[in-house]
This record gives sequence, structure tokens and C-alpha cells, in this order.
Amino acid sequence: MESLRWVQMSEAERDAFLGNGGTGVISFATETGEPPFTIPVSYGYHEGVGDFYFRLSFPPDSNKEAVVDRPIAFVTFDETDDGWRSIVATGELEEVTDAPYESVAVQGMWAVRIPLVDVFDRPPEELTFRNFRLDPETFTGRKEVDASSE
Repeated sequence: MESLRWVQMSEAERDAFLGNGGTGVISFATETGEPPFTIPVSYGYHEGVGDFYFRLSFPPDSNKEAVVDRPIAFVTFDETDDGWRSIVATGELEEVTDAPYESVAVQGMWAVRIPLVDVFDRPPEELTFRNFRLDPETFTGRKEVDASSE
């Protein structure tokens, strides 16, 4: 049986794993005793700066409007050739939809690639999208290692 354990990734390993975008899950805080409001998302990542960018949809029947100003946890994970990797970042979203072009947040958004995934029941051009940045308060990355080779 394999002997596995988890260790922290270095900043360079985190940047390499995240690339400049991918998919993950955001969980928004809710009232005490209620489960978090959780949705799958595409993200962009600004390497070296450590900021995440999200383009969230707000269809008329969306519950996101009620929670978008609350603290979040963002998680992404994948199995690589070297084993499992995961990232957890927490903080609050900053809306950058109407920020000035020259702002740091908007310039950072131009530096990333947010994958476009069409999972909507109507054409994307019929939906309202808003852009957000997460400058994480906490940011951890963990990787699987084979403890038997140490």
C-alpha cells in the first residue's frame, strides 16, 4: 500500500499549478447554520501577483446577488503527473466591472485567461456578467507526496 502525505506547495509551485486560468468552486458565506452558497466557476490567475479573477453571471433568477458581498472560499484541485494538487484561497470579492481602465484590478484582468464555459439555459449574450477580483486574505496550496521515498 502506498504511503502518501500532503505538504505545502511553494509559491512557484502554486503559480505553475494555477497557470493563468482554469476551473474551481466558490463558496459564499451564508447565515449561521445554513450551508454555504457554492457554485462552480472559471477563473483567471495573475501569476506573481496572486490575484484571482472571476466573470460571474447574474441571470434574473440568480441567488448570487444576495451573497456576492460576503466572504468567500475558492478551491481548485487536480491530479497531475506528480499526484494531487489543491489550492484554497479566502477573502472578499472586489467588483471590477466598472473600474477605470487604468486601475490595477482592470489591468490585472487583462493579464489572465478566464476559460469560457457555456452552462447556461439561455444564450450568454442574454445574461448579465460582472467581473470580480480576489486578492486573497489566505492562500494555501497542498500537494501529495510519496512518503515511502523519503
